[in-house]
Amino acid sequence: MFHSARGIRRFHLENVTMKIYRVRDRAHQTRMATSDNGKDFSGLSGDISLGQVKITNERIEIEAFLAPIEPKTIYCIGLNYRKHAEETGAKIPEHPVVFLKSPTAVQDPEKPIVLPRHLRSDQVDFEAELGVIIGCACKNVSREQALNYVMGYTIANDVSARDWQKLWGGSQWCRAKTFDTFCPLGPAYVTPESIKNPNNLAITTRLNGVTVQQSNTRDMIFDVAQIIEFLSGSTTLEPNTLILTGTPEGVGMGRKPPLYLKPGDVVEIEIEGIGILRNPVVEEELS
Repeated sequence: MFHSARGIRRFHLENVTMKIYRVRDRAHQTRMATSDNGKDFSGLSGDISLGQVKITNERIEIEAFLAPIEPKTIYCIGLNYRKHAEETGAKIPEHPVVFLKSPTAVQDPEKPIVLPRHLRSDQVDFEAELGVIIGCACKNVSREQALNYVMGYTIANDVSARDWQKLWGGSQWCRAKTFDTFCPLGPAYVTPESIKNPNNLAITTRLNGVTVQQSNTRDMIFDVAQIIEFLSGSTTLEPNTLILTGTPEGVGMGRKPPLYLKPGDVVEIEIEGIGILRNPVVEEELS
C-alpha cells in the first residue's frame, strides 16, 4: 500500500521536537532513546514506524550509539550544490543525478571508516550530506506535499573512492560509493518539527579539527521537496528509505593538491539543529 498525493498521510511523532537515537544498552539490547542534553537518555515506547512514540520514565545506560535507522534503500543525489558542481567542472544538472548506496555501507557514529585494501583505493573522500528519512510509503508525491512524508533528518557522510568512481567503476558510481562503512549515519535523527526549513541549515566538515567544508543547504540546486517529488515519480518510496541530498564544495577531490583520507584521520560532520557525526579512519585488515 502506498500513499499518493491524493491520499496524503502526514507522518509525525506526536508533533513534537525530538532527537531520536538508536543505541545498544548495557544489557546489549538495541533500543530507541531520546535526550535533551546528549547525556541523559530516556526510553521510547510505541511504534516509530507508525509515527507514534512516547517518552518513558526509564533511564537508559548507553553502551554504544548505532546508526539511527536501518535503511531499506539509500538513494543519493549527486552534484546537488551549485558550488560543488563548479569545483568539479560539471554542468548544473537539469534533473537530479541519482545513484544508490547499498544498506551494507551503513556505519555507526564513532565507528571507523575503513579504507579498502582488497579492492584498493588511495583516493577515499569525505562528503557531508543532509539525510532525509521517509516515514510512510509514498508515490507520485507533489512538491507541495512532499515534506509530509518525512520522518526525520539525520547526518550522513557519503564516503567515496574517487579512483573507483572516475577510473575503474565502469562509468557508474555504485562501486565507489558502497564499500563497507562508506555511509556513516547519526548520531541521531530529529523529527520534522525540529527543523523549520531543511533548506536553510549550516553544514560543516572538519578533518582532524580543520574545517574543510562549510556551506548551507540553501545552496542546493534541487531542494528536499523537489528531490522527494522526483524520486517518488512512478516509484514507491517505502518507510525507512534514506535519501542523501548531496554535498557542498570543499571535498578532497576538488582541492589542489587533493586531500584524501588516511589512517588515523578523524572526520566530523556538523549540521545545524541535528548534531555532530564523528568517525575515525582505519585501513582494512587483510587476512
